[in-house]
Amino acid sequence: MTADPDEAAPSSGHRRIAAERGAPSSGGEGPNRARRRLLAWGGAGAASAAMASCSAGPSGSGPALHTGERVRWTLVSSFPASLDAMFGSAQLFAQRLDEMSGGAFRVTPYQPGELVGALEVLDALQSGAAQVGHSASYYYKGKQEALAFDTCVPFGLAPRQQQAWLHEGGGRELLDELFAEFGVYAFPGGNTGVQMGGWFRDPIESVADLKGLRMRIPGFGGDVMEALGATVQVISGGEIYTALETARIDATEWVGPYDDEKLGFYKAVKNYYFPGWWEPGPELSFMIDRRSFDALPSTYQAMVRVAVREAAAHMQQVYDARNPAALARLVDAGVQVRPFSQDLMREARAATEDMLSTKAAADPAYAKILEPWRDFRAKSNAWFAGAELEYGKFAFPS
Repeated sequence: MTADPDEAAPSSGHRRIAAERGAPSSGGEGPNRARRRLLAWGGAGAASAAMASCSAGPSGSGPALHTGERVRWTLVSSFPASLDAMFGSAQLFAQRLDEMSGGAFRVTPYQPGELVGALEVLDALQSGAAQVGHSASYYYKGKQEALAFDTCVPFGLAPRQQQAWLHEGGGRELLDELFAEFGVYAFPGGNTGVQMGGWFRDPIESVADLKGLRMRIPGFGGDVMEALGATVQVISGGEIYTALETARIDATEWVGPYDDEKLGFYKAVKNYYFPGWWEPGPELSFMIDRRSFDALPSTYQAMVRVAVREAAAHMQQVYDARNPAALARLVDAGVQVRPFSQDLMREARAATEDMLSTKAAADPAYAKILEPWRDFRAKSNAWFAGAELEYGKFAFPS
């Protein structure tokens, strides 16, 4: 999964809504000018902006709010509107807050490139330029490696397991300590489901076939592929199809059939592998500036919690409903759907576990999360391997 700021373009309707809601609008400006203006709005004018957007905190930085007071927040997303399952969840979050508050609490979502870049969401929150971000925490593992656990790691937790760990298995409490360092709260914000393993020009029968393979794959998954012999490239989403078509790369990963079909990868290569072992259950997050959230009255805070829960559920429901038909269309178009070999997956898992242990040995914050996370994974896998797996092997067509 990735994000591409070049895929988004502000519509006139979007600009009009932003203006009506009192949030910064990109208007007819180019994305660079809009970005500079937003950062200035969140920097030099932070004092007045905090009052206008109700981002002041209760600890002397500004007055607490009361139910019924007008709140206007800006949401910056890592995902363009063309990825409607993802960006649509941010829109649903905003819609529900508007409805529950009778129009008093409004959030304006912006696509990447309208105000800030796709991978600048956490920075925008830290600068005070936005109150909410919808993003994947592992995009920011360069700031803190352990943030990847908020999204997923290779051979990690499947969607329901990830949500169980975050909500009820102690994951949220562990991660909250990390997010506090950045001045944000992070609420689970939607899951794609188990992702596909990507698009390959030639069949991949074993690890030997990865040697020298030029693959576009970011993050931890890219580290593992590199360890197995692939040559990893990280390029923006808008470049991937051309890179495949011109043989600049031999393979790429993205999300799954519903999104991959839109991006047209099947027109360039035909081998579509599964499963995406590097992203078995990636969870996005609604990241919210702590001062802004803490300044809200308890009724508004409760609205936020309800809205993020519905938006998160909505996202996976969209993928689960639309992936089957999209996959059928891809097969009709001549795509060959193939499983990765068990040998390849065993070697990839071994490389992953080595990397996890190495990272934990170098970083106490990482180790503090890894040990309980591994314990949860072991117990959860044992449970899912029983009734769930046996039913699936019988009921799901092979």
